[in-house]
Amino acid sequence: VVVHLARRLVPAPERFALLQEHIVAQGDRLDRLAARYLGDPERFWGLCDANGAIRPDELTDTVGRRLRITLPEGIPGPFGD
Repeated sequence: VVVHLARRLVPAPERFALLQEHIVAQGDRLDRLAARYLGDPERFWGLCDANGAIRPDELTDTVGRRLRITLPEGIPGPFGD
């Protein structure tokens, strides 16, 4: 048996169309933010991609941090981003 992992190439955060920002508050959880903004708690990785995070926990570690809420790559924003 040969085990291998598929590589996942993540575009630069600037390539995602910004919809809005979220200011991290005490007690914020990434799964809940993903459910709120992306409609699915399991899409937390979309928030990681949009904010250039390798470790998901780092996004909610700092109260007051601005998180980018974006569309997936290739989908233009409402202003033609």
